[in-house]
Amino acid sequence: MRSHDLTPGRMIGVTFDHGEDFFTALTDACRINGIRHGYIPVFIAGFSSVEIVGTCQRLDNPQAPVWDRVHLSNVEALGGGTIAYDEAEDRILPHIHVSVGLKEHSASGHTSHLLAATVQFLTEMLVMEVAAPTMRRVPDPALYDVPLLQFGNS
Repeated sequence: MRSHDLTPGRMIGVTFDHGEDFFTALTDACRINGIRHGYIPVFIAGFSSVEIVGTCQRLDNPQAPVWDRVHLSNVEALGGGTIAYDEAEDRILPHIHVSVGLKEHSASGHTSHLLAATVQFLTEMLVMEVAAPTMRRVPDPALYDVPLLQFGNS
């Protein structure tokens, strides 16, 4: 377990427009507002298409991460996550998880890591800036190179 005292910065509200790519819009909102580190406590969204981590295949190693994706469409979503910063690439690294319900299938649900999404009607989000320390993702070779959140420069 690792923990760190976080110094809060600003809080911004963001609404995404119909048809926008979710990650492009999030990146643009962070760039425009100068946010490099933060968290998203919750957001609500409609997505015309979404890709989340998942598979219908038998897993050879259930302990290993799943790198496949599931494609879904016409969903309502509730999600949250963190935003770290990659200084070498000068870009944010969002880590977002969502629970989505398929509207035309009795809102049957799926929950996983969000890989891609296209906004349908709306996405409404609060982004909480973390002024300090820096937040970054470092691949852990002992855990299949999963990029883990690290606080500060060490």
